[in-house]
Amino acid sequence: MRISKLFCTFAPDLERMTKTETYQSILSQIESLVTGETDIIANMANVAAVLHEVFGFWWTGFYRVERTHELVLGPFQGPIACTRIPFGKGVCGTAWQRAETVIVPNVHEFAGHIACSSASNSEIVVPILRDGQVIAVLDIDSTEYNAFDTVDKEYLEQIAKVL
Repeated sequence: MRISKLFCTFAPDLERMTKTETYQSILSQIESLVTGETDIIANMANVAAVLHEVFGFWWTGFYRVERTHELVLGPFQGPIACTRIPFGKGVCGTAWQRAETVIVPNVHEFAGHIACSSASNSEIVVPILRDGQVIAVLDIDSTEYNAFDTVDKEYLEQIAKVL
């Protein structure tokens, strides 16, 4: 896990923390960032920036559910991305359809994977729920295989609830 030196200026101990401790540390900072801000796009942008900066993921961002029954690209950090994803397609569309987190250790073995970047090797997608409905998904890709586990799932789901 790569911890950003820039972010460590705010939390100098991040480089020595476990993944769990790092998530615990940034969770309170994310809560502070979004508290009082009602604009979901602004909040998504800050959350994507924090996660991307701290963990050094390949791609970190959001897709928003549109009335067209598609996911549409939202705020993100990383290389260019697919703009629209249909319901039930790819890892993001599957997480939306199931309304549950999907962890894929090797995206090349995921049936129907949408390859926005050939550099992506593993992925986690967490649905953002409002009133029991998926309104967006948090999508994180890594160039490493098996990059995501139950620790990521637990804390990213907590972050999703904060949004």
